[in-house]
Amino acid sequence: MPSLYNKYLLFIAGLGGLLYGIDVGVIAGALPYLQATTSYTAGELSSVVAAVLLGSVLSSLFAGSLAEWMGRKKLMIVSGICFVLSVPVICIPTGITWLLLGRILQGVAGGLIGVVVPLYLAECLPSDKRGFGTGMFQFMLTIGLLFAALVGLACASYVDGVKAAGGNVFAAMEFAWKAIFWVCAIPGVIFSVGALFIAESARWLYKKGNQEAALAALTRSRGPEQAKVELDEMSKAEEPAEETTSIDKPKDSLFQKKYIIPFVLAVVILACNQATGINSVLAYIVDVLRQAGLDGAIANMGDLVVKFLNVGMTLVAMLLVDRLGRKMLLAIGTSGIILGLLGVAFLFWNSERKMTDATDKLAPVLPTLAKVVSEPEVKAGVETGKMLDNAYDFYAVLEPMTLKALTGYDVPEAGAQVKIVYSHDGGIGIKNVVVKPFAPTAEKPAFAGAIPTKADIDAANAYAAEVKKQAEAWKNDLTVKIAQQTEGDKVKTFKLESFEVGPLPGATNGWLVTFFFALFIATYAVGPGVCVWLALSELMPNRIRAVGMSVALLINQGVSTVIAGTFLPVVANWGYSTIFFFCAGCTVIYWITAVFFLPETKGRTLEEIEAHFEGKKKLS
Repeated sequence: MPSLYNKYLLFIAGLGGLLYGIDVGVIAGALPYLQATTSYTAGELSSVVAAVLLGSVLSSLFAGSLAEWMGRKKLMIVSGICFVLSVPVICIPTGITWLLLGRILQGVAGGLIGVVVPLYLAECLPSDKRGFGTGMFQFMLTIGLLFAALVGLACASYVDGVKAAGGNVFAAMEFAWKAIFWVCAIPGVIFSVGALFIAESARWLYKKGNQEAALAALTRSRGPEQAKVELDEMSKAEEPAEETTSIDKPKDSLFQKKYIIPFVLAVVILACNQATGINSVLAYIVDVLRQAGLDGAIANMGDLVVKFLNVGMTLVAMLLVDRLGRKMLLAIGTSGIILGLLGVAFLFWNSERKMTDATDKLAPVLPTLAKVVSEPEVKAGVETGKMLDNAYDFYAVLEPMTLKALTGYDVPEAGAQVKIVYSHDGGIGIKNVVVKPFAPTAEKPAFAGAIPTKADIDAANAYAAEVKKQAEAWKNDLTVKIAQQTEGDKVKTFKLESFEVGPLPGATNGWLVTFFFALFIATYAVGPGVCVWLALSELMPNRIRAVGMSVALLINQGVSTVIAGTFLPVVANWGYSTIFFFCAGCTVIYWITAVFFLPETKGRTLEEIEAHFEGKKKLS
C-alpha cells in the first residue's frame, strides 16, 4: 500500500536526520572526558571538534556528483555505513590520528546525508506531503541533538556514581566518552539496513533512461494512476531538451539563465539561515545566559530546555508547512528571529556600555599570565592557579577591596561582572566572572583592647576561614587547565588581553534574555528550521538538483564556519551585542528574500516549480 510504504520511507529518512543531529551534537558530551583522560593539547582537541566540519565540507563537494552517478538510495546506504564505521575508528585504536580520521569520517557521513536525504525526499514524496516529509528530517535532526545530549547526561551520571563510590574515576571517564560514540552508532546501523528496502528515486531512474523502473518506483509511493500522471509530467519537462539535436543540445549548467534565479535564491536562503547565528547560539547559550545575569544552575538547565523547545516547535512546523506554505512560515520565522536577536542585542548593549576597561591599570601588576611548566605537570592536569607568578596571586584581583584599589571600581551590593579576555597561541578565550562583596555571617571583629581575648581570636579565625573559603571559590571559578604544547617539553599558557569590570546584570535581565532566546529558537524551528531543507531541494531544477544542492549546502557550511570562527573574537573585542546585531541584520536580508522573491511551492510538483522559473507557469 502506498500510504504504508510512504510511512516507512519517512521513518528511514527521519533516521537520516537523526544521524545528522547526532553528528553535530555527539562531541559535546564526550569532550570533557576526552580532555580528562588524554594528554591531547587544546589545539588537538579543537581539531577533533572541527574535524567533523572538515569531513562534511569535503563530502558536500562531491555529494551531488555521487548522487547523480550512483543514485540516491545507494548513497544513503554508503553514508550510513560511513557513520557506523567511524565509531570503531574513533574508539578502538589509540592516538590522535585515528581519532581525527574517525571524526572526519563522521563529517563525511553528515555531509552526504545533508544532501542526499532532502534530495531523495523531494523527488519521492507526493507534492502534498513533501513539506511534512522534509520537516520530518529537521524534526529528527533536533531529536538527534537531544539524543546525543541525553546519552552524554547518562554517561555523566555514571561517572558521578563511580566517583561517589570511590571507584576508578579515570577508567569510568574513558569508558564514558567511548560509550557515547558506541550508543550513537545504533541509529546508523538501523538507517543503513533500512535503506536497503526503499525504492530508488523515480526521477533519477527516468534521467538514466529507465522508464519502467521509474514507473515502478512511483507506483510504490503513489499508486498506479497517479504514477502514470507524474511520469507524463517528467516526460513533458524533458521535451524541450529532446527536441534539439545532440550537437545543439545545451549542456546542463548552473549558469544557464533558467537555473540562475532558483540557484541564487537557494544559496541566499541557506547562507542567511546560518547567518542567523543558530549554531553559535546553541553552542554558547549557557555562557551567554550566565553573562546575562542567571546563575550557573539555571543557565545550564536552559541548554536542555532550548533543545526541548526546538524539538516541540519543529513538530508544530511539520503540521503547518503543507497548510500555511513555505513562504508564510519563513516570513513568520524570520520576523520572530529578528525580534529575538534585537531583544538580546539591546539587553547586552545596555549592560556592556556600563563596563569599565581596567586593562591599562592592571598591566603594570599583571603584565602576563604566561608561565612555562614541564610536560609531566601538564599531563597531570596542572591548573592555572598553580603556575602564576609567585610574586602576585592573580585571583586576589577579584577580591572587591583589591579590585577597587587597582581599578577604581567600587563593587555594588548586587555584585559586579568581570570580563577577562586572554590569548592562547593565537586563539582568543573569554572568562566571565561574578564578583560580590564579601558578606560573612558575622561582622569583621574589632579588638576591644590592646591584647585580644580568646573570644577575639576565635572570631578572627572564623572570619579568616570564611575569607579563605570565598577566595577559593573565586579561584575555582577561574580555573582553566593547561593544554597547549609548544616547544619540546615546555608549555605556555595565557596572556591577559583585556580586563573589564561593571555592574552585574540582575536576574530580571537574565530572564528577559532567556525570553528573547526562546522567541528566537521557537520561530527558527517553525520557519527556517524546516523550510531551509525544502528550499534546498524544491527550488533546484531537476537536471541540476543534485549538484546545485551540493554547492548550496557547501556555501551554507562555509558561512557556519565563518560565524563559529569569529564568534568569540567578536565578543572579546566588541561584546555580545555586536554579534547579535549583526545576525539580526543578516536575518533582515533573509526576511526580504522570503517575502518578496521566494515563490510559494506548497502543493506544487517539482516540474511545476521548474516551469515557473522557466517562465512557462506562474506560481502564486
